[in-house]
Amino acid sequence: MGKVMSIIYRKANRFNVENRAHRFLDKEKLPPAPKFESSYEDMKRTLTDDPEFVERASKRDVLLDNRLKQVFVTSEIHKLTQIEEDEKKPLPLNRSAVEDFEFGFKEPVKVTIGRCTLRQAMKFLVDHESDPTVFTAAKIAEDYKIKHDTVEKILKHFRIFQIHIPDKKLQEKILEQKSYKAIESKKDE
Repeated sequence: MGKVMSIIYRKANRFNVENRAHRFLDKEKLPPAPKFESSYEDMKRTLTDDPEFVERASKRDVLLDNRLKQVFVTSEIHKLTQIEEDEKKPLPLNRSAVEDFEFGFKEPVKVTIGRCTLRQAMKFLVDHESDPTVFTAAKIAEDYKIKHDTVEKILKHFRIFQIHIPDKKLQEKILEQKSYKAIESKKDE
């Protein structure tokens, strides 16, 4: 029953909406928008604190009018001349693509103490992988002026990519066995 009542209620609300809206807007003086209670409290407070506020707000202030008459706005066109100068500049002759950097971004020239570039990190990771007895965490920390704990964490959590090329004959055997098993399973069904 609730759904039926909501449908009827909705249709009754929407009945003749456009004509009611036009009638409301055609009124000469529209009712003011409702105010929040805090707005009413602020208005009461200003009226009690300053009873002459309404008189001053409704009168025209001659002093302010004179000040407004003295204000003049002048505009100067600077940007148009700048645009015209930019149009006169020749287009660049080199239209080739900008080369990518080795690690995807430009490396800093100067590195602060306690930090390292990606190139330096890759180098000491490779050195440590090749000979961990010579390139220990302490030696790397001393060479690159990085905290010993930080170097240990880097060596623990990061590795250099290694390429594993599988034997093609072994790969073919595995594929043959899988295809043979697939054929056998279809025969059993």
